[in-house]
Amino acid sequence: MVPFPEEPAAARGTSEAQPPGPATPGGAAPLPCPGPADRPEAAGERVEVELAGPAGAEPPQPPEGGWGWLVMLAAMWCNGSVFGIQNACGVLFVAMLKTFVTKDDDKMVFKTAWVSSLSMGMIFFCCPIASVFTDMFGCRKTAVVGAAVGFIGLMSSSFVSSIEPLYLTYGIIFACGCSFAYQPSLVILGHYFKKRLGLVNGIVTAGSSIFTILLPFLLRFLTDNVSFFYTLRVLCIFMFVLFLASFTYRPLAPNAKDKESGTKGSNRFSLFSRRKFSPPKKVFNFAIFKVTAYAVWAVGIPLALFGYFVPYVHLMKHVNERFQDGKNKEVILMCIGITSGVGRLLFGRIADYVPGVKKVYLQVLSFLFIGLMSMMIPLCRVFGALIAVCLIMGLFDGCFISIMAPIAFELVGAQDVSQAIGFLLGFMSIPMTVGPPIAGLLRDKLGSYDVAFYLAGVPPLIGGAVLCLIPWIHGKKQRELDKTTGGEKMEKMLENQNSLLSSSSGIFKKESDSVI
Repeated sequence: MVPFPEEPAAARGTSEAQPPGPATPGGAAPLPCPGPADRPEAAGERVEVELAGPAGAEPPQPPEGGWGWLVMLAAMWCNGSVFGIQNACGVLFVAMLKTFVTKDDDKMVFKTAWVSSLSMGMIFFCCPIASVFTDMFGCRKTAVVGAAVGFIGLMSSSFVSSIEPLYLTYGIIFACGCSFAYQPSLVILGHYFKKRLGLVNGIVTAGSSIFTILLPFLLRFLTDNVSFFYTLRVLCIFMFVLFLASFTYRPLAPNAKDKESGTKGSNRFSLFSRRKFSPPKKVFNFAIFKVTAYAVWAVGIPLALFGYFVPYVHLMKHVNERFQDGKNKEVILMCIGITSGVGRLLFGRIADYVPGVKKVYLQVLSFLFIGLMSMMIPLCRVFGALIAVCLIMGLFDGCFISIMAPIAFELVGAQDVSQAIGFLLGFMSIPMTVGPPIAGLLRDKLGSYDVAFYLAGVPPLIGGAVLCLIPWIHGKKQRELDKTTGGEKMEKMLENQNSLLSSSSGIFKKESDSVI
């Protein structure tokens, strides 16, 4: 699957593929095409709506590889560059305190924590909007523009003179760009993979684990040897590579019909073709909340995340205060990154073997351990014990992340998965934004992080309990649907039998009259 040269290829391939007619090979309905079929614009529109297809048509089968492997690597870099930077914010947090701290400001920890938490929160807050843009303009255009905006925000952050402008440049502009680059990376995988989706999601989300392992050492080296501002400029390189990688999100079109008709070229697209997803019926598809299981999922996940991001922001500061004589303290974040990567690969593969919405139980298990490990952080008086806690936390953090997209596909289906993920990530933004500043405020008031970490472990336990309801709700709705469908089939069968009886009785009557 190699990109075809340039713009005319898309229109030419489509015009050659199917002559105008009432039906296409294989019994599929013809693609909608407003206006005369021989116009170049009409051919381009047929290409653009080909992925979605007409109403009631079967969606294209994912190729399970090919160009999809390159897409997977690009999405992996996206996850790594976006969340690797976010997860390593503990090092940047310490660097910001050293750069902007003032003696007369007793709330500097609280103010500085807002930068990282606002950035993480905005990434998720913008995802519903990013999902709409993904539906309207496609994964590639949305991701390319998002990476460019993220580059601009990160570069402008390296020229500020106080902490407050970082709320705009790093916390909003950079984060919004990351959001528009990240959300399409979740959606595009479902177009190229189905049977291996859990494994591929595990590999892609492992990208952030790899970056989380390596970036703390790189950032510590940079912040110790060059200024905080030059460190941000080095990170701009990651965003520029993400900008280039986003061009690989090539639109996927079904080519089975083309092969049957013996045409060539219609299954190939220009890298810069005009193709886009079929426009959604509504800009914001709130109808997905009528799926009760999804609605419960969209409430339970944010509820569990009020304390989720607290360790990532404040753990390095807590380690510096508790273990002042220790060296290579960044190994704490490295431990989380290593086991998180293992967890994403392991549980991503396990999710492929867990049927249907029962995948939710894996998230319940992950929240249980994340909550317990957060509560155990203040109890660790030995550095080795804290490493063990972080190893377990990272493992189940990887479990939670890697099965997010597969669960969304199970609850709402592939057609609505983009906005389903977008809405969920938007709801997640509120607790992930509020949690770290509250923990920083408790630290400023109480003088330690002990209470903050104890409280951070409570929401994951509550959210996990809520998620336990989803398989039961989904199963109940499915049984009701099966009963309704079965009743309708029975009624149709009875109607067909009655019509046959009436027609046969009419024939018998006519034959009797003719005999008489």
